[in-house]
Amino acid sequence: MLGKGAGGSGAKPAKPSFVSYVSPEEIHIKEPIEKEVNLHLLPGELLLCEANTVLKCVQEDGSNRGACGKLICTNFKIAFLGDESASDDNEPEFKNKIIGENDITLHCIDHIYGVYDEKKKSLSGQLKKYPDKLIIYCKDLRVFHFCLRYTKEEEVKRIVSGIVHHSQTPKLLKRLFLFSYATAAPTNADTQNQTVMFDAIKDWREELERTKGNMKYKVLSANEAYKVSEKLPLYFVVPMSLSEERILQYQGRGIPIWCWSCHNGASLLKMSAFPKEQEDNTSQMHKIFLDGRCLKKAIEVVEYLEEQNTNVLLVEENASDLCCVISSLVQVMMDSHYRTKFGFQSLIQKEWVMGGHCFLDRCNHLRQNDKEEAPVFLLFLDCVWQLVQQYPPAFEFTETYLTVLSDSLYIPIFSTFFFNSQHQKDANMSGEGHNAQSSHFRFLTVWDWSVQFEPKAQVLLNNPLYVDKPKLDKSQRKTTRFKHHRQLSLPLTQTKSSPKRGFFREETDHFIKNILGKRISKLINSSDELHNNFSEFYDSWHCKPVDFHGLLLPHIEGPGIKVWAQRYLRWIPEAQLLGGGTVATATKILDMIEEVQRLQKKMDEKHSPTVTQGREALPMLRNSARLSSLFPFALLQRHSLKPVLPTSTWKDLEDEDDLAKRDDEFVDLSEVI
Repeated sequence: MLGKGAGGSGAKPAKPSFVSYVSPEEIHIKEPIEKEVNLHLLPGELLLCEANTVLKCVQEDGSNRGACGKLICTNFKIAFLGDESASDDNEPEFKNKIIGENDITLHCIDHIYGVYDEKKKSLSGQLKKYPDKLIIYCKDLRVFHFCLRYTKEEEVKRIVSGIVHHSQTPKLLKRLFLFSYATAAPTNADTQNQTVMFDAIKDWREELERTKGNMKYKVLSANEAYKVSEKLPLYFVVPMSLSEERILQYQGRGIPIWCWSCHNGASLLKMSAFPKEQEDNTSQMHKIFLDGRCLKKAIEVVEYLEEQNTNVLLVEENASDLCCVISSLVQVMMDSHYRTKFGFQSLIQKEWVMGGHCFLDRCNHLRQNDKEEAPVFLLFLDCVWQLVQQYPPAFEFTETYLTVLSDSLYIPIFSTFFFNSQHQKDANMSGEGHNAQSSHFRFLTVWDWSVQFEPKAQVLLNNPLYVDKPKLDKSQRKTTRFKHHRQLSLPLTQTKSSPKRGFFREETDHFIKNILGKRISKLINSSDELHNNFSEFYDSWHCKPVDFHGLLLPHIEGPGIKVWAQRYLRWIPEAQLLGGGTVATATKILDMIEEVQRLQKKMDEKHSPTVTQGREALPMLRNSARLSSLFPFALLQRHSLKPVLPTSTWKDLEDEDDLAKRDDEFVDLSEVI
């Protein structure tokens, strides 16, 4: 029998010493190709090490497949250059000009493991033994498997050591690629877009005027040259009654800073707390994450602002983490301006970039303190996605926009999501040149989407279902405003407010002693009355017809909250729904828009041939039957290393019992259609 060992005994056969990660039938090792695969390097990008005859393994359908190529490491990224990439004529429509599908920026690497005799071990520091296989886990949830069994030993040492060192070792700030790129990149004329950067005093004044909050608040320039605090922006807004002397005295801490004003005069503010005691704020923050209640907390704030016409103050250690999440969500729910693309980008500039969110620490770009790393900004984007998928016509941007925005966190050529504060950015703007102009770094902003995407790809960032808010005539505009029914009393002023009608519904001193450093926010009072009011407000709103340009409240229970599949599952082929999902609907709508534009163009040409000059139609997308539900990130597989058969052929070749035991397999519809 086959199960018997030598001599016919019942001993088990010896375990083979060779482990094949990729079957010989599926991988064919080619001789070195004479022509080099093109390696695209960005300005300031340097090739550090490389290895040939590396196998990139793809684990699908229960089998191991892969491609042979070259693995390289630069000061910007790790890239796999497969043999098939040089002859690929089927380029995806949605292609990032900076990062390819087989590229991993060093900032995007989360963990690196080596496989030794089928055992996985985390790699860091100096290595005494080098693995047969390299597994790289990325922060965008990609997982790369590289087999080094056929690679020369000296090349294995160089590539593994190089990747581990340049991605896992603590770095100095100016050693990061952002500065190399800013030094070497050519000077480009700044493309003027409508994103408000909030780096000038006029931006804050215009925002006060837009929200009608200019009656009770003022813009301060007391922090010019960062005389007050390095954590605050150069300009910010505070209540009228707050003096600059008070702000200087407390160095910006304990100061209520204006975020936004409601149509009825109520305002949303935030404040950094005086540290009451030394405590692990990072672990505290993770506990709040596990509550996953950000949307509910934002709705509670909305209820106070909208229904009770009450000012709300959010308090946090530095007012730069979950304060940013809650305040931003409230503004997205209440202000339709922030649901446009430029408005949303301006909101991020105001609340996150100028608000002092510690992107450098939270993304752990320097690899110096893992305890400070936390996906706070991604939490915010996930909450916004919940709103987008529940109310698609209310948003000018798509979920694809949110996904590429999350990816941009780890592309170190943009300064937007890179520094801990505006002061840190300004302090590191100077280079080491003798010429004053050449020694000034030229940082890019992520809001210039042309750096990453061609115009036809940028179309996928815009929502075709969105209808802009109609502009009212002067006669239709309301000139009356709600009066302030509650007086503003500041924590640091001598004026005391009534416990029932004041800014806080309890004494200021008692407020500070009990909540500073303890919670992200304190919504005036926590009581059964608050819960009842919240439920009544929430239920009554959902009983009314939705105004997509008015207040939006998300469903926070049951099937309303979903998994952001495009971000979290886009690299998993089994999660794709071929030819279906929301992408099919969006594609049909885009096709209809293009058809309408073509007809309109023909009509215009009959009446006036010169009218349509310069008008461009939307690019035609792929047939929706050939798309997956995770488009545009997960197209149908364009490189198949084993034969792919239509499902009708499977039924002819396999028994029903075998089919029932098999998982759903991928079908390349491009071969069938």
